[in-house]
Amino acid sequence: MSARPQDRALFIFGPRSEYFRAAVNEAIRLNKFLSSHGLCSRREADRAIEAGDVAINGRIAVLGDVVGAGDEVAFRGQRVRSEQKPRAVYLLLNKPEGITSTTDTGIRGNVVDFVRYPERIFTVGRLDKDSRGLLLLTNDGDSVNKILRAGNAHPKEYWVQVQRPISDDELDTMARGVPMLGTRTLPCEILRLGARSYKITLIQGLNRQIRRMAEYVGHEVRILERKRIMHLTDAGLPTGSWRELTPAEVAQLLDAVRDSDGNPTAPRTGAKPRDFAQPGPGYREPQRTRRR
Repeated sequence: MSARPQDRALFIFGPRSEYFRAAVNEAIRLNKFLSSHGLCSRREADRAIEAGDVAINGRIAVLGDVVGAGDEVAFRGQRVRSEQKPRAVYLLLNKPEGITSTTDTGIRGNVVDFVRYPERIFTVGRLDKDSRGLLLLTNDGDSVNKILRAGNAHPKEYWVQVQRPISDDELDTMARGVPMLGTRTLPCEILRLGARSYKITLIQGLNRQIRRMAEYVGHEVRILERKRIMHLTDAGLPTGSWRELTPAEVAQLLDAVRDSDGNPTAPRTGAKPRDFAQPGPGYREPQRTRRR
């Protein structure tokens, strides 16, 4: 005889469900497992999984796999022991120009070789090779994703110098938002520092956003320096130097991302968008040779 609906509800939501819920909670997604062990960020873990560099119990892992108690995980041929989580490390680097924000040691001038920290670390976001300023590094993959979530609106402050004098109208145009890469930049705060320099505070992280914003109003960035990430500033940290965050700074950082789900922002799919959705006030039509 089939069970009555109320009996089925008791089976699903009753005491036995607590056992199944506990069993499920013991398993975590593979990308989170790797990031929590300081091997890489979750997005980098997904790329490693797609490349076949991760195995679970001797088989090649696939996206969406979970790791439970007793599972053996290998990352690029090295066994990952679940009980050996590294001490959480948070570094603040004042990156000079010419250093690439990548952990790929096959790339000359990568940030890992520059810092030479004795433990595995990776960057929180990026800073262009031709830009300088603050870059956060850590082995805490969960915090990386929480900080990078666009919806968390964590401010970053930059000092910018352009090639020639920039007008108040051009600064206002950028502050109100400009079309870029298939979207529109969010309104932001811009404060003039000089005839050719200004300070800009962003909560977005579009590819080369500040340089593209300046280009939209007809200017070329000469110097770009990140001066602040959230509550962390470059005060007392010369260019080319790094330091570990203080316990108070770490506590403030983790408190700021406490309510984030930590899931990576979904990557954009489809055709690569154009730089500008429409010509800006600084756009110059390419010269064309008129046929006679």
